Amino acid sequence: MHVLLILFLALVIDLTLGEPPRVIHPVVWIGKVASFLIKGGSRRSPTVQFLYGLGVVLAAAGIFVGPVYFVLPYLKSLNLVAYVVVAAVILKTSFSLKELRRAALRVKNLLAEDKLAEARFELRSLVGRDTGKLDKSLMVSAAVESVAENSCDSFVAPLFYFLLFGVPGAVAYRVINTLDAMIGHHGEFEYLGKFAARLDSAANFIPARITALTMVLSSWICRKKASAAWQIMLRDRGKIESPNAGWTMSAIAGALGVQLEKAGYYKLGDNHNSLSLSTIDASLQIVTATALIWSLLLILAEVIYHVTT
Repeated sequence: MHVLLILFLALVIDLTLGEPPRVIHPVVWIGKVASFLIKGGSRRSPTVQFLYGLGVVLAAAGIFVGPVYFVLPYLKSLNLVAYVVVAAVILKTSFSLKELRRAALRVKNLLAEDKLAEARFELRSLVGRDTGKLDKSLMVSAAVESVAENSCDSFVAPLFYFLLFGVPGAVAYRVINTLDAMIGHHGEFEYLGKFAARLDSAANFIPARITALTMVLSSWICRKKASAAWQIMLRDRGKIESPNAGWTMSAIAGALGVQLEKAGYYKLGDNHNSLSLSTIDASLQIVTATALIWSLLLILAEVIYHVTT
């Protein structure tokens, strides 16, 4: 039952303490290491960039997953309590629910005070798009989209790989997802980040669909439009370039009866309700319920595993 103890403690740490200081946060260090490694891959041929990017992913995974993979079993043999605590702390750094909520609420509060410039700046912590010219409605849309997508990336997926492969699996996912966020997009790192982007898409394939389906259930629990969440999810999931993000974003658009838009790229859902500050609150309600359901499912799965083995 060590898995349950580690999971429970990690969740408690996240909900009570939130993120560790940046100076010691593993995700920050993953970014620093990746930034250093990718310097040698620029201005090369596309093929060399691709292979170099593959090497960056493998190197970063080795640097951050290797110590966890070898040290935790050794610590377990020395002291079980210390093992559970250390494993929980490491696991917590692979996911974040409290900070996701906090970031979205910071944007909402700034919009409520009509501090649009500050809201655009704050929104950059949630989305990768240029926020400089977004109006209030599009900022609400971007916040809701990010909350929906990150419910998978920042919570469901890391714990999915924790269930399958333990703490090293969660850390490996976080390395892949962080590298994709850094270099997995078109532009400067078109070929250098292609392997990271493809690997991240593969890693999120199952978790994204689990998240979307759980969101449909959460919509019903939160007394939103569960049937519309299901219908819009199936209708609009393929309207964006990402093979995974469209599932959660479309589901939440349907549940809230709103149209989410990235100007010039896509529109998801139907415009039954106007986007407002309450839309952000409603999206956080659904995401929180999704996280709770997913946590309970993980606990149930682990209990069934121990009972049947």
